[in-house]
Amino acid sequence: MKEESKAQCEEEALLFEDQDFPPEDISLLCDSSTPIARLQGDITWRRPQEICDSPALFPDNISLGHAKQGLLGDCWFLCACSFLLKNKHLLNKVFPPDQPQWGDSRYRGSFQFHFWQQGHWTDVTIDDRLPCINSTLCFSRCHSPIAFWVALLEKAYAKLHGSYERLWAGQVSEALVDVTGGLSECWSLGACGSEEEQRPEEDSDQVRRRRLDLKLLHPVKDKCAISCSTHSSPGGASELGQYHAMTIMEWLDVKTVSGSEILLLRIRNPWGRCCWGGAWIESGAGWSSIDPVSALELQARAADGEFWLDEDEFMSQFDDVTVGYPISEEGHLKSIYTGNVLTHNHQLAGRWMKGHSAGGSRNSSSYSSNPKYWLKVCERGEVLVSLLQHKKWRHTEKNAQTPQEDSGNTKHQHYQAVALHMWKVEKKRFNLSRMLNKPPCASTHCHAYEREVVLHGQLEPGYYLLIPSTYQPGVEARFLIRVFSSSSTSFCALKSPAPSLPLTTDGEWETSYFRGSWVEGTTAGGSRNFLSYWQNPRFPFTVCAESAEMSGVHVRITLHQSRPDTHLHPIGFHIYKILEAEPDQTLTRDQDPVASCVPHCYTQDVSLTCCLSPGAYTIVPSTYQPNCSADFTLSLARRIHRKVVKSQEMLGRAIQEISHISVMQS
Repeated sequence: MKEESKAQCEEEALLFEDQDFPPEDISLLCDSSTPIARLQGDITWRRPQEICDSPALFPDNISLGHAKQGLLGDCWFLCACSFLLKNKHLLNKVFPPDQPQWGDSRYRGSFQFHFWQQGHWTDVTIDDRLPCINSTLCFSRCHSPIAFWVALLEKAYAKLHGSYERLWAGQVSEALVDVTGGLSECWSLGACGSEEEQRPEEDSDQVRRRRLDLKLLHPVKDKCAISCSTHSSPGGASELGQYHAMTIMEWLDVKTVSGSEILLLRIRNPWGRCCWGGAWIESGAGWSSIDPVSALELQARAADGEFWLDEDEFMSQFDDVTVGYPISEEGHLKSIYTGNVLTHNHQLAGRWMKGHSAGGSRNSSSYSSNPKYWLKVCERGEVLVSLLQHKKWRHTEKNAQTPQEDSGNTKHQHYQAVALHMWKVEKKRFNLSRMLNKPPCASTHCHAYEREVVLHGQLEPGYYLLIPSTYQPGVEARFLIRVFSSSSTSFCALKSPAPSLPLTTDGEWETSYFRGSWVEGTTAGGSRNFLSYWQNPRFPFTVCAESAEMSGVHVRITLHQSRPDTHLHPIGFHIYKILEAEPDQTLTRDQDPVASCVPHCYTQDVSLTCCLSPGAYTIVPSTYQPNCSADFTLSLARRIHRKVVKSQEMLGRAIQEISHISVMQS
């Protein structure tokens, strides 16, 4: 007996203990803003073999493996778990099979999971110590008391988010994408504005979801994940709180005794108990309208926590439907619109940067500065484009009370209102301002406070310009754009000017502004591709060393064109070094610039920060095409140090020279 006890102790001592997600309050709570904060002090952490005699990952009866919600408000995540249980190839991706478990000599108390995050599968390893109250799991579990895959998956997902509390209230669509790597879309069942009600030139951040026609999903209803949610207590479910999500397990067209057909849906409540009234409860009046044998068969299909209702009840009692796209065993997305397998896919990461690429919505004059992407469609086919933004966690006030799962509020806390617009272009070289004045050929319409928005269409061969945007300009965020298509496509980012280097704080920057013009036929010479380039205005300046030890001076030059965003020219400039001995500041036609701000861009401002050695220079600003008239402003900023008086004096001399030349427009 002593030997057996010793062996058992040695085995327990070798069990993995996760130091990154310890059995402490730090793993339970992030800001104590939800009801689970009241559980502090009552929770103990136990391994499955300490909870029951013969733990297993999955029960023999797979229907008992469905999730049952505990004290944590994560019904949205459990809806995704139900989808995994119906699709073994997806479950195996998230929860790799053949991991050693209890009773196996290889068991060491750890389990590995994979979740899809921002374009890549992320590994999450946990120990199997689970939060309990009185030796019973206090959060999610399986209907079978000996099955633990749900509790372990929930713990891994909590670790991914930082704590269990961060799983309180969320979106089914997010969980579906995290566990499949695919796409999901949301539809409204209630009264809402249709897509057609909003004119193309309008833009808003109003929550305007499309209304769902259930017939759309009929061809793929058995292959996709479908969840329904309510935002308030519906008449048939007085028990439900402000927000609750459930899973649609199946729907059927059933013949009535009168010969007509009625659509029935079987719904699973993650609570694991029936909370529904209405015509299709076990003794409801609805069953009398169909064949008794069929009625008994359908009633037998409803497991614990499941219930039936008809289409009218469904449309009136629920607010939203979330649909997760089917994914083939080869890993290809299947369209919920056509059932087509989308065998081609691309993805690119991007970001909105304040002052550079955070242009806001189409209502904003800076919209054209948003990131831009080329999509080339090689042959006609179905294309899906998604814009997925990264979540930003925002802590709520300490000890704030959140008694219900409130999914709507979480979206505004963590996400910006985003949208995606697409234009078809005839060739890669085009006038951006004119293009953006036209209605897009496809868009996600209004800006939505969602993690991901999806654009769908049947596209003809050719080039397409894609522009992702936030509703508010100046908002910074990271995002991922994904393209799925049935035909061959290529996808790349459109080059834009690099962001200006930040001005360093070690010293002061003195800036002077000078005005100029490109005049058709005289000083609008165009870019270096044209012989008329040297007709452009020139702005000489001098860089003087502030000390004998200094080999260069930091200079920042910005060119601003005075034109509305709808009629911008592509602009840029070059900096040339000249011989100070030349009084007329002569430049040779074959001379190369020492610094350049190119390619020419359709923006209000282009800027360049560089380090120039002492000497005389000339700035030559230009539009890309010749004979493009416009007024512009050129600014020259130079870093100076307070202790160096001479540098300020020399900068003043350079400014005087620029002022003189800018008026002459040589």
